[in-house]
Amino acid sequence: MRKNSLTEKILQRGIRGHVALYRLLKGSGPLGKNTILVTTTGRKSGQPRTKPLATGKDGDNFVIIASYGGAEKHPDWYVNLKNNPQVTVEDHGRVVSTIASTVTDEAEYKRLWSLMTSIYPNYNDYQRKTQRTIPVVILTPIK
Repeated sequence: MRKNSLTEKILQRGIRGHVALYRLLKGSGPLGKNTILVTTTGRKSGQPRTKPLATGKDGDNFVIIASYGGAEKHPDWYVNLKNNPQVTVEDHGRVVSTIASTVTDEAEYKRLWSLMTSIYPNYNDYQRKTQRTIPVVILTPIK
């Protein structure tokens, strides 16, 4: 998808609307179920970039999936957090500073993938659509 395509512009407006509604309602309602807002720092711009993402909990950690709908490239937010792993999470009105790490251990990956597909089964469809291994990311709160 081209960055300036009509589809991209519509998608970006939808995301901004989702973020605004999530913040207004503090994550309550159907848009907030199993959803957090993840703010990364743009690797080129240095500006904050916020995306609503499905999440699962693993103890105090948040688990997210860098699926990008099964596209052959990683989503921008994932590339941003690889560049700067300090990430802010908004979880139903609570703001948490975290450090992001990509799961590399195979057993841990399978366990957390299973957790996330129990919340959002379409991740399995996304994995079938792409040759890349879709990253599982842990967001660990900074204490």
